[in-house]
Amino acid sequence: MNATDQQQLIRALRDPGRYPWPVARVRLIETHISYLLLAGERVLKIKKALDLGFVDGSTLARRRHFCAEELRLNRRLAPEHYLDTASIAGNAVAPEIHIGDSDGAIEYAVLMRRFPQSALMDRLLARGRLPAAAIHRLAASVAAFHRAQPPAPAGSRYGDLAAVATPMRENFRQLAQHGRYLPAAALTELEAWTEAELAQRAELIAQRRTDGHVRECHGDLHLGNMAWLGGELLVFDAIDFSPELRWIDTASEIAFTAMDLEYRGAIAPARHFINDYLEHSGDYGAVALQSLYRCYRALVRAKISAIQAAQQGGDAAAALREQAAAYLALAQRCRQPPGAQLSILCGLSGSGKSRLAAARLAAEGGIRLRSDVERKRLFGLSADSDATAAPGAGLYSAEASRRTYARLLELANALLAAGQPVFVDATFLHRSERDRFRALASRCGCPFRILHTRAPPALLRRRIRRRRRSGGDASDATTAVLEQQLAHFEPPAADEQAFVELVSSERAEPIRPVPASPA
Repeated sequence: MNATDQQQLIRALRDPGRYPWPVARVRLIETHISYLLLAGERVLKIKKALDLGFVDGSTLARRRHFCAEELRLNRRLAPEHYLDTASIAGNAVAPEIHIGDSDGAIEYAVLMRRFPQSALMDRLLARGRLPAAAIHRLAASVAAFHRAQPPAPAGSRYGDLAAVATPMRENFRQLAQHGRYLPAAALTELEAWTEAELAQRAELIAQRRTDGHVRECHGDLHLGNMAWLGGELLVFDAIDFSPELRWIDTASEIAFTAMDLEYRGAIAPARHFINDYLEHSGDYGAVALQSLYRCYRALVRAKISAIQAAQQGGDAAAALREQAAAYLALAQRCRQPPGAQLSILCGLSGSGKSRLAAARLAAEGGIRLRSDVERKRLFGLSADSDATAAPGAGLYSAEASRRTYARLLELANALLAAGQPVFVDATFLHRSERDRFRALASRCGCPFRILHTRAPPALLRRRIRRRRRSGGDASDATTAVLEQQLAHFEPPAADEQAFVELVSSERAEPIRPVPASPA
């Protein structure tokens, strides 16, 4: 079946009477590589009979294989929504739909459970209805999904430098073909930057492959492939047509989601997504590759918009060309990290450090390191594990605390080297702990500040008791721990004040804000 016959088939499938389940009306959605027929409570998805270079569905055998792969891959994240494959018999004018795969069909499809299109996360975001909980759930779900996938086989080439570079280079060739109206100078500049970045990051790319970060991912993790259904997350439409595009570094996967959020103007959610993912996965090494992969992902979306523009006409084509140009502009912005800066949160338990860090990273950008999370990770515990102990005992012994601050220092050093602002969320009760991080900022030649949070002891006690009752927080602090902190806290001294921004958690604004000072 060629593309013309397939279009005839699609017209025939607009007839509700062609379906072996109750259908009152059929709605057609067309993407650059698929037809989706929304029929009653189900969706029939047919791969387009075309070859775009990066996807080749030009033969029936290929489309049959891709349907089987789509079912397998998407049942990992959405088992209840991916029902089966379907075989279409008869002819293009009078098709017959049969559930399941069978020989002798004229076309194959994927059968899915239908959900309201209004629940798509890109649409919810556009209407201002996407809750923060959806982003937090997404980050946790993606981190868990990545953990569950086995690393690329040792003998494969997935994730090596050639496998990373080849689709990036092919994408530039395809952009030149499909996006001739895009500024050639900008594409040339981006291509040169990409080659330079690949050369600079070659050792890191190889090391991450060796360390097991190359896995069979989703591959197309943007908001148009996600839905928020009554407080439940649905992620669908993983890449089925190219193993090379889904056996990738997990750093590339999360870069796509962050880039897509940024493209849609959701800057703070993009920052929260990355931070939540890093907190759940512990994979802070992914940060150094974010500029490369975000730029690449933006350029892929520019190409897809350009292809769709060629398939459309009139106002729709013009809007898609504008979209391609906007993705190109975003790719240019993605090249530069925000710039290294080290901020440490200093204050007693319950004084609002974590809340302040979350607000600042959303407003300013950066990566947050939480002592409560990294302490437990060091000892093989999850962030929500209860490691409550007497003051100075268990995970909170002097030796455990020394190891925790050493790990935070190590992570901060790597993130600053990657050009990232870093927020270290810990009590920093002792001058010696603060001095080590101030010295790190000095060695890195970046600004340093101490965000000192403060609240009355009675309020701290109430907050800690409330947090212990409600649960759901990585902190194990008790009122007994707080009393010990009150007795031993060394507030920032006079010679530290140039770096201090004092923040009262009883007020919305800082008491005495100062710009970050050179270390």
